[in-house]
Amino acid sequence: MAASGGATKISWRLQEFEAHAGRVCCVALSKSTGRLLASGGEDCRVNIWSVSKANCIMSLCGHTKAVECVRFNRSEEQLVTGSQSGSVRVWDLEAAKMLRILTGHKSNITSFGFHPFGDFLVSGSTDTNIKMWDVRRKDPIYRYKGHAGAVRSLAFSPDGKWLASAGDDCTVKLWDLKQAKTITEFTAHTAAVNAIQFHPNEYLLASGGADRWVRLWDLEKFCQVGALQETGAIRCVLFSADGGCLFGGHADVLGVCAWEPDRLLDTVTVGWGRVCDLALSNQQLIGASHQLSSVSTHVVDLKRVKTSPDAAPVVPGSLVTGSQPADPKAGALRRSYERLAAASSPSPSLKQSAEAERRSPEGERRSPSEDEADEKVLSAEIHNAQDYREIFQPRNAISRTPPKMSEPFPAPPEDERPVGDAPLLPERQPGSPSALPTPVQRVEPTVVACVKRAAAAAAQVLPTSERAPLPPQIFPISRKEPTGLNVADFLTGRRCGILNESEVLNHIHNGHATMCVMLSNRRKNLQNVRDVWARQGIKSALDAAVSMNDLSIVVDVLNIINLQPSLWTLDVCATSLPQIDELLQSKYESYLQCGCTSLKIIVKYFWPLIWETLRAGPSSVGVDVTREERQQKCRVCCKHLQNINNVVKSKAARVGRHGCAFGELRLLMAPLDRQPSP
Repeated sequence: MAASGGATKISWRLQEFEAHAGRVCCVALSKSTGRLLASGGEDCRVNIWSVSKANCIMSLCGHTKAVECVRFNRSEEQLVTGSQSGSVRVWDLEAAKMLRILTGHKSNITSFGFHPFGDFLVSGSTDTNIKMWDVRRKDPIYRYKGHAGAVRSLAFSPDGKWLASAGDDCTVKLWDLKQAKTITEFTAHTAAVNAIQFHPNEYLLASGGADRWVRLWDLEKFCQVGALQETGAIRCVLFSADGGCLFGGHADVLGVCAWEPDRLLDTVTVGWGRVCDLALSNQQLIGASHQLSSVSTHVVDLKRVKTSPDAAPVVPGSLVTGSQPADPKAGALRRSYERLAAASSPSPSLKQSAEAERRSPEGERRSPSEDEADEKVLSAEIHNAQDYREIFQPRNAISRTPPKMSEPFPAPPEDERPVGDAPLLPERQPGSPSALPTPVQRVEPTVVACVKRAAAAAAQVLPTSERAPLPPQIFPISRKEPTGLNVADFLTGRRCGILNESEVLNHIHNGHATMCVMLSNRRKNLQNVRDVWARQGIKSALDAAVSMNDLSIVVDVLNIINLQPSLWTLDVCATSLPQIDELLQSKYESYLQCGCTSLKIIVKYFWPLIWETLRAGPSSVGVDVTREERQQKCRVCCKHLQNINNVVKSKAARVGRHGCAFGELRLLMAPLDRQPSP
């Protein structure tokens, strides 16, 4: 505890504001300072914000479709944005104008990466292609093919020689920029890989995916050296400044991981929802997330988080001598990057190939002047000129004094102590003979039944200096009833008295015992389902879960299956659809989310099969037992889908988050309106 002002929090929400006129699609933090935030939305705008301020600095206009991806460069002087149409735009934030439109992708842009040296960047898309660009040219200079799904994350190595990519095909690929080919591929993930990052010093790569696993890869031996499972899908990863630990962000939680050996150093409940990006600033970790049209940022005080196996979290008021050193074991066994001391561009071969392409006939068709003539010069809309000048314009001026260091974001105090609690004891001063507090006189307060309005009105007319000071209101510790309230008004008619301490404890103990029994039974049932799955397969495991008449068991099994859609079969659909019908009508939000996710997978992957099978009808020649069984399963699935479709129609008109979910299902299940009769 701090000596004064109350204890500070480990994590807190820094701000939450309406960022766009429509739904926010993406947010990104600046990595160098963690003080800038960019957001893109369905209103086709990109807004730039100063972290901790809710006033927009500038808006970038020019996209014709929703902006799906944004990224700052290392110097925070440029911003690259990508839209659903595949268009990529590069913006100069100092000059407040657009530099270049890059064309080449055919679908939604999903990821960006800036080369550590020079004006080069890479972009990934749902078209599975990775393209490298020179921001001074309109066309790509390289294209990397190899992924079978959307590319979700891109990262350059600190020395600028390698490129790492990850995507929905559950793979992490490592590319050699000089030879423009794959060095190796890591396939341990079982679901989409959402985030990757290189270690700042060592030949080490971290990846996090929707399978809830954080994995670390040795880039000398090309093998996995660490793996740790979190409680939710990993959305972003970030190494600490010294590389001693890895931060993994998932729903509402920050995990702090170490490797060799694998261990979870700390877990912090932040409450940031589906976090989208992380950044470091002044021994604080900044997380950004979005929901609907709003954006929020959260702060985690790393001085109070365990970031090293031998370090304990630092509490306010204690002496901080510096950050704890990283684990020396890892650094001694692994080679470090050889950084280019005076490099301003990528490797010579990359630069030569870019120049060669400029001299090629294809490159000569369009001169820089022609490119500039085709592009309409777009300028940014500056909403806050003062913040814009403070953040961007001073970078071009020569500073005669060292730059001013930004202060950490202040933490809010803990919740105030409830009225009626025992007063805090004063701190003992060094050298004081005694630390005993002064005795508190217990005085029963005098409750005034009514106050004359005339006297109150007269008191209001008097000047402040002439008013009599109000007597202090003292609430004694010995009082067991609230003052001025009738407790019976808040109690049920079955009990008119106040519970004493033993009765309250007994009530809590009974509830706790009941919950322990329920969780114990649930664990046993899940163990039985797991044993059946190991012996007889997923269909028998799902049947066993259904036979237990416990929807929570079914939800646990479906959540596992939903992580890997390849586990779904027609038999699993026929068994799970009646349960999904119950889940969609449940009052529990987790049940609704599980049911919606399962139904989306079934309609997306199995409805075409069901439609074609029922439309083909029975075989006209001979008896095909397999075909008849498949038709029977399709009839069962179709009947249940009809019932679920009616439920979805009735709930699609609701407002709020659940209404949006059912609205999406309604659009997805529109083909069922023309389904054949079973």
